[in-house]
Amino acid sequence: MIPFPDRFLTVQQVARRRNLSHDTIRRLFLEEPGVLVIARTKPRRRIYRSLRIPESVEQRVFARLTNGGAL
Repeated sequence: MIPFPDRFLTVQQVARRRNLSHDTIRRLFLEEPGVLVIARTKPRRRIYRSLRIPESVEQRVFARLTNGGAL
């Protein structure tokens, strides 16, 4: 089993922390490396995805967005 050093956050938690909408957070993190995507599908229905975002990924993305990539 691989240990997870970071705490995982939900989309709602990150949205509340950053004062952004849930949709914006989903768009920012859906394709981001390190984000855990849990997908549930049913035949001929839409895909339901739950995202779990490690704190280090959240910090990396917002540092990139606010500082132009410079840490």
